[in-house]
Amino acid sequence: MSNTSSEPDYYGGIEAGGTKFNCVVAGGPDRVALETRIPTTTPQETLDQVIAFFKRSALPIKSIGIGSFGPVDPDPNSPTFGYITSTPKLAWQHTDFAGAIRRALGVPIAFDTDVNAAAYGEHTWGAAQGLRTFVYYTIGTGIGGGGMVEGRLMHGLIHPEMGHVFLPHDRARDPYPGCCPYHGDCFEGLASGPAIAGRWGADPQTLPPDHPAWALEADYIALALVNTICILSPQRIILGGGVMERRFLFPMIRQRVQTLLNGYVVHAAILRDIDDYIVPPALGAQAGVLGAVALARDLC
Repeated sequence: MSNTSSEPDYYGGIEAGGTKFNCVVAGGPDRVALETRIPTTTPQETLDQVIAFFKRSALPIKSIGIGSFGPVDPDPNSPTFGYITSTPKLAWQHTDFAGAIRRALGVPIAFDTDVNAAAYGEHTWGAAQGLRTFVYYTIGTGIGGGGMVEGRLMHGLIHPEMGHVFLPHDRARDPYPGCCPYHGDCFEGLASGPAIAGRWGADPQTLPPDHPAWALEADYIALALVNTICILSPQRIILGGGVMERRFLFPMIRQRVQTLLNGYVVHAAILRDIDDYIVPPALGAQAGVLGAVALARDLC
């Protein structure tokens, strides 16, 4: 819906993460009017603070987009649309997230996973502009993946759970059992930030680039990306999240992906231009919350 007045439209964006909620009132990357970060505690306490933030805005908000940690119910036709469902964060299980925001603020709500929101932000303003099929991974406190296939965000029974695929686990090299409460040594259980910390007994941010943690981490990420390439044939893969702020991981992952594929996928993007194929998000740490704004904008 276009705005016929001279005043630009503003939207709310919520990126709900396991450790914090990022919230903005914005019209786009170059029009962020208000922003805050709220620690993720209990649903009541956290959502009350989110609602209070938007009520403080002097700008009229047309709609709000939410990108949430999951699993979630993203089906608008479902009676539990907008709920967080079987999340490992037990206090948040079966939380009516979108409904609470809609009832308190009285505006339309767009709702999806945090990774699909980040993917949509990159498609709208970032590294996936002009692409039809691509994947966005976040690798941090948890691991998740989303993206688009032929210009549509990925949905099915629920949504992709790329962080919970199973990878080859050489227990002689890596005896760590994994930290996923559901699956143990799935991708998230082996390669998330908490997995790195649990395996090595140290905050990953304190580990130097030559620490053996990073060669193992690059191997696990590359294994997951090769599976993704073979299943979805994405035109680009974007890697965000706190772990991927260690930029020295990118060349390690790219090289390992090429080695694992072993020339099977014959395309210049992988054989010659892999630096432009596996990339960080152009929107940086704002990809998720700006993607939520883009979801809200396109809802109107």
